[in-house]
Amino acid sequence: MERFSTVFLIAGVAFFGVSVFVMAWMPFVHMRDIPYQPLEQVSQEMIPEFAQLAEMFPDAFKRYYPAGVTPVSYAKALRLGRDIYVAEACWHCHSQYVRPVSNESIRFGPVSVAAEYANALEFPQLFGTRRVGPDLIREHGKHTNDWHVAHFWNPPDIAPTSVMPRYPWFYEAAPTEAEPDRYVLNERGIAIITFVQWLGSWLEEYPATLYNLNAAGAR
Repeated sequence: MERFSTVFLIAGVAFFGVSVFVMAWMPFVHMRDIPYQPLEQVSQEMIPEFAQLAEMFPDAFKRYYPAGVTPVSYAKALRLGRDIYVAEACWHCHSQYVRPVSNESIRFGPVSVAAEYANALEFPQLFGTRRVGPDLIREHGKHTNDWHVAHFWNPPDIAPTSVMPRYPWFYEAAPTEAEPDRYVLNERGIAIITFVQWLGSWLEEYPATLYNLNAAGAR
C-alpha cells in the first residue's frame, strides 16, 4: 500500500506541475510578446459620454475628479470601472465575446476579433460563458448615460423582465429643497458607467443588430 501511495503522490505532483506549465506558464510566455495598448494610451481617446457625466453630475464629478475631464481622470475612471465590473461579478451574466455560433452575429454584431482585446483593460479577458444578459463587448452607443443611470438604480424600471439586481451603492444622497429624495452618481457609479460606455468605442461604425435596432442610428 505504501508503494501505491508513493506512486499516486508522485503522479499527483507531476500532473500538478504539468498543469501549471500548460495553463499558466505557456500562456504567459505566449502573450507577453503580444503588443497591446497600455491604459495611458487608451485614455487618450476619451468618449463623449465621460464629458457628459461631468455635466450631468458636476459636484460629484469635481469631488472625485478635481482635474476635470482629462486623460488622467478618464484613465482613473476606466480602471476603477473595470475593477468594479469584476468585483460585482458583472461578467457572470454578461459576456464580452461574440462567438461564431448560433447566429450570435445577428444578435450582437460581427464575431469578436483579437484586436478588440489588445489593451490593458482587457487583460485578463472577461469573455464570459453565460447569456443571462446581453453581450457587452460593444455596448458603447447602444444606450445613453441617462439609461445606464436609471438601469443601475433599478433594472426592472427599464427592462421589466430583467433579473439584474439593483446597485444603490453606486449613488449618494444629494437632496435639495425641490427634490428631498434626490440621488446622484458617486465615484463608483461614474466609473462603472464610464467603463461600460467605453466597451466597443473603438468601432468606426456601429453594426445594426437584433439586440438594439435603434443603436445603429444613435451614434
